[in-house]
Parts: sequence; structure tokens; C-alpha cells
Amino acid sequence: QVQLVESGGGLVPAGGSLRLSCAPSGRTFSSYPMTWFRQTPGKEREFVAGINPITSKTYYKDSVKGRFTISRDSANNTAYLQMSSLKPEDTAVYYCAADTIFKGATSLYAYWGRGTEVAVSS
Repeated sequence: QVQLVESGGGLVPAGGSLRLSCAPSGRTFSSYPMTWFRQTPGKEREFVAGINPITSKTYYKDSVKGRFTISRDSANNTAYLQMSSLKPEDTAVYYCAADTIFKGATSLYAYWGRGTEVAVSS
């Protein structure tokens, strides 16, 4: 019934850019806080960026500040993650997540996408 679909991942060289999209389906996610997480094999899923649509405040993992930008298109409720100056350590499966209330950098969101792969070559 409720789904989030990520897209935009791919293979890019170090220093390159990608824009990830997270599109809702089956339900309108209007005003839902949106977040991006990522995970690599053997590591715990980690918070990357989030946006509170009520306050427009954004949050970022320290290592991506200045390189990644999260945004949201209120017309279609799609969330984006613009990634620039990509580094090999950014390689991961990226997931978007949403819930009815903002939960910050925690992983306790009700709705998750299935992920999109990002690979950054050295």
C-alpha cells in the first residue's frame, strides 16, 4: 500500500556527482519528514541526511556536509539527495525513509524504500 522507490544510483568516478530520488507510491506523503540512510556490508545502517518539511531544517552526517544536499519537491512529495564530490567511502546502498513525524538521525522510520546502489570508484 505504501512504498518508497529510490532511483538515481550508479557507478561514478571519485569526484563525480549523482542525484538520488525517492518517490512515494500508494499513498501521499505530503508533509512527511524524509531521510536518507546508507549501508555497506558488515556495517550498521547509518544516517546520511534528513529534512523536516514543517521547519525546512536539514540534517547531515558530518562526513557528507558540504557535499550532499537533501531537498524535497512538495509538488510530488519526492525527496532528493544531490551528491557531489563523491568519495569511494560513499559507496553503499542508499535507502530513503519516511514517517508521520520527524525522528532525526534514528533508524526508527515506518516506511522504507528497497534501496539504490551507489558505487564510487577510486
